[in-house]
Amino acid sequence: MRSFHETTLAIVNGAVHTMDRAQPLAEAILIQGDRIAAVGATDEIRALAPAGATILDAAGRTVLPGLNDAHLHFVSFGLSLQRLLLADTGSLGEVQERVAAAAHKASAGAWVLGRSWNHNIWPTPAMPCRQDLDLVAGETPVALGSKDGHAIWCNSAALRLAGIDQNTGDPPGGRILRDAAGFPTGILCDAAIDLVQRVAPEPSSNERVQAAQSACQAALALGVTSVQSCEGPDEFSALASLEQEWQLSVRVWHMVPMESLTQALHMGLRTGFGSERLRIGHVKMFADGALGSATAEMLAPYEGAPDNLGVAVTSTEELLASARAAAQGGLASAIHAIGDRANERVLAVYEALQRELPERRYRQRIEHVQLIAPQDVARLARLGVVASMQPIHCTQDMEMADRQWGARASNAYVFRDILAAGATLAFGTDCPVEALDPLPGIYAAVTRQHADGTPTGGWRPAQRLSLDEALYAYTMGAAYASYQEQAKGSIAPGKWADLTVLSEDIHGGEAELLLSAKVDLTMVGGEVVYTA
Repeated sequence: MRSFHETTLAIVNGAVHTMDRAQPLAEAILIQGDRIAAVGATDEIRALAPAGATILDAAGRTVLPGLNDAHLHFVSFGLSLQRLLLADTGSLGEVQERVAAAAHKASAGAWVLGRSWNHNIWPTPAMPCRQDLDLVAGETPVALGSKDGHAIWCNSAALRLAGIDQNTGDPPGGRILRDAAGFPTGILCDAAIDLVQRVAPEPSSNERVQAAQSACQAALALGVTSVQSCEGPDEFSALASLEQEWQLSVRVWHMVPMESLTQALHMGLRTGFGSERLRIGHVKMFADGALGSATAEMLAPYEGAPDNLGVAVTSTEELLASARAAAQGGLASAIHAIGDRANERVLAVYEALQRELPERRYRQRIEHVQLIAPQDVARLARLGVVASMQPIHCTQDMEMADRQWGARASNAYVFRDILAAGATLAFGTDCPVEALDPLPGIYAAVTRQHADGTPTGGWRPAQRLSLDEALYAYTMGAAYASYQEQAKGSIAPGKWADLTVLSEDIHGGEAELLLSAKVDLTMVGGEVVYTA
């Protein structure tokens, strides 16, 4: 349980990378209570430390501002730890084996729920179907979320419970995949996912609170002290329960789903409202689907699929109306856009808002910005829109991007171009779509390579970032995206003492150090909350 404290602590002999451009490097930090009091050389900080102060010797290890994941699904990640995780399955057969085992253990009436299957990495990357699950689960309902979160794979029992058959139409912003005879294949995309989710069992309030606690513990063990979560009212309630009991150990910027906008405005919620640990963030909206499900909205068709331009999950008119209402009520917007057409539409929405409401200059965001036309990069910067990106997607999806987008993939994950244009980058993981660990994502931004060093020189290497640029996007860039750059994001006097200490100096050699380094210590508000 958190408690007020007024202790003094000094960290000395460290490789302190402050992310403060006025003093980028230091050796030591003096902390009083929950704030940083001074930053400087070890001798200087030792002289400032009062008698009885606790001294921590960093012994040359990297000390960073607490890492801030600018885009994830925090409580959902905690819940995913309780479900069938399929991220490491390399074939349809492996998925079937795990589903069969889970179905065998399931009690009468229970569902098998899982997530993170990725057919794109299977030896035969064909989209799976309901019959594949029927073979191993029988009448046990099965619903498995895809890796990108934009598709769900169901067996026939789950489809029947949801009332989905050949006569069920596609809902607005969604797609039910069908076979040649018009029957549902078992794959539901984007808004169609709700057809099954509304009949699948929901976690209890206590299960969500437990999931939030598990997520906090996992984050702190990875040096993540702040998160920006894209979830709904139930997840917020779980986090609020922890905060009320002083047990929320991570700082959370919680976004409001577009479906809850009317209620949020009626309650008078504002972006930034809340406590030091839990704040109301942006309004989260969706412009399109995802690359993995081939539902990202495109200016031109997918390679080899001349009829597929992706899915416009929300129309431009609805996005503008919602963003306008949010802005008038004191809420900034964060809109998911992956395809180049979706990014173009979202920028048009923000441009229109600036014309209509010039006095309401919010830090509007685009979540993902995976494929963006070159002319829209400059537009992004000119409008002051934050590019909230997940660099691990770059290396996880680069082969798929080449396959699905062809030559247009040269406009994918353009970190360098976005920075050069003058826009703000904020980095995250999109966990549980990807793992919560930030260091592989930072490695991806710096190398644009897989962990084994392929491809040689990096995929489209002109878009690589320096290590400090990538770290800045994970600290100060993320803090700026949540209006909190005055309180965190760098190691500077007056800011919260949120720190991450790594097992070695990651600036001391090759980028591979990012993959071998571990978190030795995590501090939030001057309290050591994790040690290896």
